[in-house]
Amino acid sequence: MDEPILQFFEFAHLRQDLKPISALFAELADDLVVLLPYNPQRTVALQKLLEAKDAAIRAKLYHDPMDE
Repeated sequence: MDEPILQFFEFAHLRQDLKPISALFAELADDLVVLLPYNPQRTVALQKLLEAKDAAIRAKLYHDPMDE
């Protein structure tokens, strides 16, 4: 079954320093699609994983304004 949310886990377009972080989440997302049956809770799991991936990328990009 095709899982449209997986498009948001693609990372080839990202900067080199962000790719390894995003790749971890993409791999887990792919695994979840294989391991879990298609149902609303799998969708929730993938949505929350996407939120976590986005937060991890922002954490990498973060610069503390107090350091400026």
